[in-house]
Amino acid sequence: MLQQRTLKSLTRAVGVGLHGGQRVELTLRPAPPDTGIVFRRVDLPQPVEIPVKAESVCDTRMASTLSPGGDPGAPKVNTVEHLMSACAGLGLDNLFVDITAEEVPILDGSAGAFVYLLQSAGIELQNAPKRFLRVKKPVEVREGEGASLKWARLEPYNGYKLAFEIDFDHPAVDQTGQRYEFDFATGQYKRDIARARTFGFTKDVEMMRSRGLGLGGSMDNAIVVDDYRVLNAEGLRYDDEFVKHKILDAIGDLYIVGRPLLAAYRAFRSGHALNNKLLRALLADAQAWDVVTFEDEKAAPRGLAELAPAW
Repeated sequence: MLQQRTLKSLTRAVGVGLHGGQRVELTLRPAPPDTGIVFRRVDLPQPVEIPVKAESVCDTRMASTLSPGGDPGAPKVNTVEHLMSACAGLGLDNLFVDITAEEVPILDGSAGAFVYLLQSAGIELQNAPKRFLRVKKPVEVREGEGASLKWARLEPYNGYKLAFEIDFDHPAVDQTGQRYEFDFATGQYKRDIARARTFGFTKDVEMMRSRGLGLGGSMDNAIVVDDYRVLNAEGLRYDDEFVKHKILDAIGDLYIVGRPLLAAYRAFRSGHALNNKLLRALLADAQAWDVVTFEDEKAAPRGLAELAPAW
């Protein structure tokens, strides 16, 4: 049987939120089989649990934000996508995430620090079958036309792969890779994707800060780009770090569905909002998906059965 996974022990991190700039403590704890990933706002007088699922998404401006039942007036947890991406990359099914503020800490702007935290706690197999959401027919969402067109698509695939194309029309971004495909069967999430950082343009910073966003951003946790070049002294971690970060985000956004996917994802200029619309469109069509388990580990698609190696 291909088994569910949780942590062996708890682990903690302290940082600041990218958008709110608040100090925040994060405690990651083991959870029983079939719990899923559950955020807990432990800073509130009465702690509030926020289960991770597509219907919990209540805001997608600049990040993925969750609240109980997707209620925009309820307690929230913001910027969950990098931690969710790390959980998907390591195949973690069940986890309690205790958080002392509204926003997950940005740490270094990638999923790499979360991967390190999770692996340092150890990964434990549980006596319950891992449940995959298998896509059975293509589902697509599109927005805009011409130069403003963006789209995202899920198709049947015996495994999990993602292809993304960006189009920023910016000298610094145009010099790097514009398209990337990552297949869990042949790639290594930790090596190929996890270290890609979020990025921002100096021309947008003033506008974002006037809206109370980006208050915790710096060159320590983001790639910063002016009108012509990358300003970070150390440069890029990957030649195609911009598009790889969009893949990292997509892995996290799609894992909000609550189960690992068996699917091929393709997207052009997609983001948090379109990724969530894609999940909701998939779930709305009962003929487009089912839930499967693998009694024989050897029958599972390559790349989804192996435990990620420890650091």
